[in-house]
Amino acid sequence: MDSVSQLVLGASVGMAVMGRKAPLWKSALVGGFCGTLPDLDVFLDHGDAIRNMTLHRTESHALVWLTLLSPLLAWLLAGVVKQRFQWIQWWPAVWLALITHPLLDLMTVYGTQLGLPFTDYPWAIGSIYIVDPLYTLSLIICLIVALWRREPRWSRAGLTLSTGYLLWSMAAQGIALYQVAPQVAHQLDVKSHLLVTPTAFNTLVWRVVAVTPEHYYEGYWSLLAPHRPLQLSMHDRGAALYQQLKGDAHVERVAWFSHGFFAMQQRDGKLFISDLRMGEAPDFTFTFDLGAPQARNPHPSRLASSRPSLTQTWRHFRQRL
Repeated sequence: MDSVSQLVLGASVGMAVMGRKAPLWKSALVGGFCGTLPDLDVFLDHGDAIRNMTLHRTESHALVWLTLLSPLLAWLLAGVVKQRFQWIQWWPAVWLALITHPLLDLMTVYGTQLGLPFTDYPWAIGSIYIVDPLYTLSLIICLIVALWRREPRWSRAGLTLSTGYLLWSMAAQGIALYQVAPQVAHQLDVKSHLLVTPTAFNTLVWRVVAVTPEHYYEGYWSLLAPHRPLQLSMHDRGAALYQQLKGDAHVERVAWFSHGFFAMQQRDGKLFISDLRMGEAPDFTFTFDLGAPQARNPHPSRLASSRPSLTQTWRHFRQRL
């Protein structure tokens, strides 16, 4: 999720766990710091854009490493807020603020390697968009009220509301998948790999992506018009290019990290590979320049992409009513 959501989630967890054992502003400060800490790995440069994407949300998001770090971090932070004699009481708050970060990231489609060091599988539920105001606003409002009223139960109310919204997102995703899977199977003459994930800022309009060996298909389905037939647009996946470059470290890394939801193309004398899970055709959030076929770029770069806007989201709503 976005950094604001992680900050207020951590602050809410810190206040909810510590209660009146510490001043609320201190527990909010410590919780917010711990909720933000795992994402500081974005400042690490791993050598190229593909490695930077696939090595984000790794060790810093691993539940085992965060659990092992939590007692030392609790001791240090308790000293910072001048309550070191209470560091054992700070420990659960610090631990929960740390691990709720990757657990929230798990709900997005990006991929979080929270099982390290036992597995590097990039887990992703994909039921909530990386920025969703309905999730974050409940936390922000209740956090402000808790600090204003000096009453930690408001932070617990915020956590209850936001967690309920996450549960709703999974239920909505399940409904969307149940509705679109038969339609996709009916429209395609070959077996496909299916992804259903929300469009920007909401859990009402869902983006549907189906991949076959040769093509990928994209469409949209809305809870506001559940009986409207799904319309899929077909796009080439660049299967021939993938066969030529099969075994290439950069190509295989994107294929692995995207769970097979990727496409390749060649234009202007260069090769490109895109992660199909984020963005929408033809403008995907993660598209990488691999260089010319005969002079491959050893350090692939990421192409700039446009960010989803409220106008785009509103267009999706209107088209699916």
